[in-house]
Amino acid sequence: MKEALEQLRKKAQDELGAASNKDEIQALRTKYLGRKGELTQILRKLKDISPEERPVIGQLSNVIKESLQAQIEERLQHIDVASRDEALTEEKIDVTLPGRATPYGTTHPITAVSREICDILSVLGFSVVEGPEVEYDYYNFEALNIPKDHPARDMQDTFYVEDDVVLRTHTSPVQIRVMEKMKPPVRIICPGKVYRPDSDVSHTPMFHQIEGLLVDKGITFGDLKGTLTYFLVQVFGKNTVLRFRPSFFPFTEPSAEVDIQCVMCRGEGCRVCGQSGWLEILGSGMVDPELYKTVGYDSEQISGFAFGLGVERIAMLKYGISDIRLFYEGDQRFLRQF
Repeated sequence: MKEALEQLRKKAQDELGAASNKDEIQALRTKYLGRKGELTQILRKLKDISPEERPVIGQLSNVIKESLQAQIEERLQHIDVASRDEALTEEKIDVTLPGRATPYGTTHPITAVSREICDILSVLGFSVVEGPEVEYDYYNFEALNIPKDHPARDMQDTFYVEDDVVLRTHTSPVQIRVMEKMKPPVRIICPGKVYRPDSDVSHTPMFHQIEGLLVDKGITFGDLKGTLTYFLVQVFGKNTVLRFRPSFFPFTEPSAEVDIQCVMCRGEGCRVCGQSGWLEILGSGMVDPELYKTVGYDSEQISGFAFGLGVERIAMLKYGISDIRLFYEGDQRFLRQF
């Protein structure tokens, strides 16, 4: 039995040394170490030898088995290294070829539209200012003529952080903060994120707003109309038709909703505009004199107007997007279009 094991070891080592590829080596592993391999067959005959010889033969069998396994693994690694070295040697590198270009990302459509709006209004002399997204109830509501328990609060579902701290529902608080620190004339736009617990194809819990404020001597509704007409024509094109409708906002009086003729059907009536031929774009109005009392302005000496719009809504109309949630899903197939 001992002689048979030694002969098997020598035979296996000779064949392993002659093997030239992985397939041949794996075949030798199966031939000698597999369930029906030659070494396995010899081990099955241990029961036929004397109890005295059995431990010696068993130990020798294990030594041969471990030795062959180690040699097989070493040969496989050697072939891997040799193949890699050969591939590197044969590979031809043309150093004159241009490098692989790193793909550039694109500007998110919300960012692009926000920048466009700010650029248009900056030409008219408006300065960009920002404020906190976590806001006191006072600035978000009370200073804007919306006291506690006032029905106007129902227009803006709100995330409350504490009893008197909220996630701002609009960027109007920035206007109050600026007027507290600045005397007229004031000409600002306030872009930023706002929060309301709505979620469907046209609403998201977080969205973007841009609000504008102009306060100075002799400001009239005609100035408001001229500013918004110029702005909307710049955004949607020179053929844009718009109208002003009476509305209500707690912090402006008189107030107006601004509509543009439907960009899809050009006023004929379609599913997008609800067959009306018009699309609501933004809210606006003359600043309520009550707000001037809050910030210490003299309403007899100055007047002003304010307006606010949702950036997502402008982007959806500008690019023909039907679902607001597409802006926030991170789908590269959608974002690469911009």
